[in-house]
Amino acid sequence: MIAILRKTASDEAVGHLVSWIEGKGLQTDVSYGENEIVIGLVGDTTRIDPFLLESMDIVERVQRVSEPFKKANRKFHPADTVVDCGHGVRIGGGAFQVIAGPCSVEGDNLIAIARRVKAAGATMLRGGAFKPRTSPYAYQGMGAAGLDLLREASEELDMPIVTEVMDPRDVGLFVDKGIDVMQVGARNAQNFSLLKEVGKTQVPVLLKRGMSGTIDELLMAAEYIMSEGNPNVILCERGIRTFETRTRNTFDLNAVPVLHHLSHLPVVADPSHATGYTRYVEPMALAACAAGADGLEIEVHDRPERAWSDGAQALTPDQFDRTMERIRAIRSVIAADGE
Repeated sequence: MIAILRKTASDEAVGHLVSWIEGKGLQTDVSYGENEIVIGLVGDTTRIDPFLLESMDIVERVQRVSEPFKKANRKFHPADTVVDCGHGVRIGGGAFQVIAGPCSVEGDNLIAIARRVKAAGATMLRGGAFKPRTSPYAYQGMGAAGLDLLREASEELDMPIVTEVMDPRDVGLFVDKGIDVMQVGARNAQNFSLLKEVGKTQVPVLLKRGMSGTIDELLMAAEYIMSEGNPNVILCERGIRTFETRTRNTFDLNAVPVLHHLSHLPVVADPSHATGYTRYVEPMALAACAAGADGLEIEVHDRPERAWSDGAQALTPDQFDRTMERIRAIRSVIAADGE
């Protein structure tokens, strides 16, 4: 349920109404828009008489919300959410960012890759210190040492870092290390213990869609995080598993506008994991930009043929330079079209 207030409602009146609602045992989510104030009611809304609520002077109307996701719902929060990722980098609400770097943190080459992607225009650095792999015998990542290397690169280049957390027991380590954005990968998209744990922090979370997850399941995963008190969620479309085998996954670009319609959260697209092949990354990155993505996550490696994981989908720094030039061109067309 949402209560849409008159734009003349004072802060004091809004505060009194929020206190009254919370006194009934519900949670509230207050969103201030340009033309209206929206209070979202989360919990057992049968405790509130909607006719009584609508009769209050500051309430313009009351509306039921049928979708099971509440806090992630655009009806609760009509304006786009802008997530502060640190180092002056914000995403959403027209702020577009590119996250780039190697699939896995491997050692000293991380700094060299980071310098190249920043020079090309990337604004955030990605790299996996902990790696979920299908085989237990495959490379699993450097662990805490990899986090330290990411922090060194971040401090030198003044870039936020994005890296995957796999275990609820490691969330405290990520917070202590000052990780800017915690990524929840596709394999953990419905690891509800992990979602709740990252939700107890205020660290931004890049939440990837599950390998066979529906859009609603992605939004419900975001709801798990937000229900614990962390509003800083970035949704990521990274392809889903279908019957098609010519690419690693099927890049569901429909999800970008659909998610924007249903949710206020920023939407990032990952053409690297979606396609699985270097040759397809650039065209699908451009398509994601045209579809309205708030950002891209792209894998870049200085020697893809020697990468410890996912080298087949990584761009070289030179290829990334060209891709960024074309991304800027697509973005300029979109901006001009919106004027």
